[in-house]
Amino acid sequence: MTKSYRQGQILKLIRSATISTQEDLANALKGCGVEATQVTLSRDIREMGLVKTTEGYRALSVRERPEDLASLAGEFLRDVRIAQNQIVLRTAPGHASSVAVALDSADWPEVVGTLAGDDTVLVICPDAAVAEAVRARLMDMLG
Repeated sequence: MTKSYRQGQILKLIRSATISTQEDLANALKGCGVEATQVTLSRDIREMGLVKTTEGYRALSVRERPEDLASLAGEFLRDVRIAQNQIVLRTAPGHASSVAVALDSADWPEVVGTLAGDDTVLVICPDAAVAEAVRARLMDMLG
């Protein structure tokens, strides 16, 4: 089972059914004979640029994809707050996942990881000093 095959199956599934959670996705893939761990699915979702909407996961069209983190931040980022080694980003409703994917894709070495909800992204940094530097970088994007 290759990665491209698995990702192709994921696209078929999200286009034909409402897949709202990674557990739903894992179960649907299993029904197709594809075994995948949660870690693998998370990586696939990130690499494929899938976003979680109220109707489940979906792939962004080329027109919907942001050019970069700066353009997304400028459009959707509403607030940036720091909490020790973590940064809480508030976005317009429904856009946290897109911002998190863009930040993950930007591959900033000082960002350990992100976790997105509907309008909130948790950005985890290795320590408070790095978090402050990341916050400043994000604030620069807001102008």
